[in-house]
Amino acid sequence: MFPALDTELKQETLADPYEDFMYHHLQYYGYFKGQRGSLPNSATQQHLWKKTPRHQLHGSFGERENLIPDTLQREKLLWPTCLPSAGRAQIESVSRGSLMLSSPLLRTRQLIYNELDDVNPRLQEPRELFPFFSGKGPLQAPRWPIECEVIKESIRHIEWVPPQPEYFYQSTGNEEVPEIVGEEKGTVVYQLESEGSYFTSSRVGGKRGMIKELAVPLQGPEDHTLLFESRFESGNLQKAVRVGTYEYELTLRTDLYTNKHTQWFYFRVQNTRKDTTYRFTIVNLLKPKSLYAAGMKPLMYSQLDASTHSIGWRREGSEIKYYKSNADDGQQPFYCLTWTVQFPHDQDTCFFAHFYPYTYTDLQCYLLSVANNPTQSQFCKLRTLCRSLAGNTVYLLTITNPSRSPQEAAAKKAVVLSARVHPGESNGSWIMNGFLDFILSDSPDAQLLRDVFVFKVVPMLNPDGVIVGNYRCSLAGRDLNRRYKTVLKESFPCVWYTRNMIQRLLEEREVLLYCDFHGHSRKNNIFLYGCNNNNRKYWLHERVFPLMLSKNAPDKFSFHSCNFKVQKCKEGTGRVVMWRMGILNSYTMESTFGGSTLGSKRDTHFTIEDLKSLGYHVCDTLLDFCDPDQAKFTQCLAELKELLQQEIHKKFNQLGQDIDLEGNWSDISLSDIESRQREIFHLLVCSSDGRDSHG
Repeated sequence: MFPALDTELKQETLADPYEDFMYHHLQYYGYFKGQRGSLPNSATQQHLWKKTPRHQLHGSFGERENLIPDTLQREKLLWPTCLPSAGRAQIESVSRGSLMLSSPLLRTRQLIYNELDDVNPRLQEPRELFPFFSGKGPLQAPRWPIECEVIKESIRHIEWVPPQPEYFYQSTGNEEVPEIVGEEKGTVVYQLESEGSYFTSSRVGGKRGMIKELAVPLQGPEDHTLLFESRFESGNLQKAVRVGTYEYELTLRTDLYTNKHTQWFYFRVQNTRKDTTYRFTIVNLLKPKSLYAAGMKPLMYSQLDASTHSIGWRREGSEIKYYKSNADDGQQPFYCLTWTVQFPHDQDTCFFAHFYPYTYTDLQCYLLSVANNPTQSQFCKLRTLCRSLAGNTVYLLTITNPSRSPQEAAAKKAVVLSARVHPGESNGSWIMNGFLDFILSDSPDAQLLRDVFVFKVVPMLNPDGVIVGNYRCSLAGRDLNRRYKTVLKESFPCVWYTRNMIQRLLEEREVLLYCDFHGHSRKNNIFLYGCNNNNRKYWLHERVFPLMLSKNAPDKFSFHSCNFKVQKCKEGTGRVVMWRMGILNSYTMESTFGGSTLGSKRDTHFTIEDLKSLGYHVCDTLLDFCDPDQAKFTQCLAELKELLQQEIHKKFNQLGQDIDLEGNWSDISLSDIESRQREIFHLLVCSSDGRDSHG
């Protein structure tokens, strides 16, 4: 059988575990206040089903057409184009031979019906707890909340590196600031239906039934109206209003089940006209500051250019302006992003995005290639860490070379890397992609790292958010990077299982480094957030790895932007929780959505290749950091002390005080060490009790 092809695997189809999960989940958010007994009982529903054949069900349980099971033939449109032909053949074979039960009344997935939908169910073969793809089978198709409509087209983009640097937009100061007029004076040409207030269940392909055509119908060949679409993986666009012949106001969808977090956008337009200037204005952004105000350009992708010239995503846009809106919802101010663009072709299909998209399917295709590689699969083991709220697999990779003895295996230190806890920060996936490319290669340095370390990698912590096009939250409507201390395993499984995995790892070996890859919307360059160490034996040691990384990638990584303050509001982040669990070198890597202000790449946007190179530099820096010859480590530590000494002098001089730092100056108690744009460290000197007041 093909467990990964189950198109009706719902969390509500589980028996007691589901009831327990929903009770905790809904009660935690205040949506369910009844007793457990008020939840539907599976035995009762089984009895009802036996009394009422499926073809007679109606009313509150749905009409006949809604109960017809989706065949695998219908669902195979969802499989990504990276599937081998053998996998597609197996899908077709299964689709001709069986249908999956779709009735919402039954809580079992073991019943299979024949093509005539006869009520003579048979049991399918037992399946593993967590099905995992292999080279002989298909990928697990993404699971969506049941209220989300999803188009059947497979959206794929080519990778491409621009031959010339893509410079920041230089503001003229005369950019137009369009007044927002809304649908009262414009025409709505695209609008998503509103979703529910909280997550209930999921299925492959999202909402049942026919997919509605949301774009307005064209009135003829002379109708120049753009046709918008965003109902695909990672897509985000709620509404488009035509306010002029070639002008559109765009509203982004907030993270599902929240009224916040509008930053990520990714949508498609069709029916383009060449050499015509279009204006797009996003009207409901929430952040007062943005890199768009510092020269960042949106990304555009032309399908015709990709197919005919192998040109991929590129930075486009003129008259770019980020400004406060003249309208708000009475609760919080909105900010607008406006830009103009000319499309390269008539009748093209183009995409716009906040950053280079990297979807859940992209990850699965990559992991499938690893699983099918006979060499890489020897030292890279793919496992299921857990299932997300929607039932999507959260993957765990263990990468290390086989050891010659148990003693050698036990002596290996561990490195833990993760990405995409914030789904709209696709920068993290591209850095992770570069890291995996290198660590899985046959490079001598990569082989050495696999000999020395055990790498635990969670490449996509929040697959649900990535799939639905969220910017920051999971389907629980919460920021998972504030939930690493949670005890609510059912509500926040991805971070709960990640923390639990690291706790078990710490029991068996030292974890040298933890790093979670993120994106940053207000600062350029790439930098790290770390944690101040209170142990004088390891004073400043947590800054050595970032300083080494800045030396290995001087045109991308800014040590001066690094920050090592542990704020109270960040206590639930992965970085701080892992640090308190005993990992000294615990970091959040922040990669800009914009580009670099450093060295040879100054004032240019980052490309996919730039981000991938950071993954390589992480590996290179690990080798420097753990070199048995500690010359580089010692040099960096001395450099850090010298920089800090200079800053302490500077601060005391500003206060009009003298201080003698010729003695044991490192005993000075520091309450905060914080980087600023034009400073190396910003120091606040506190009491002399020898303690860091921020913990």
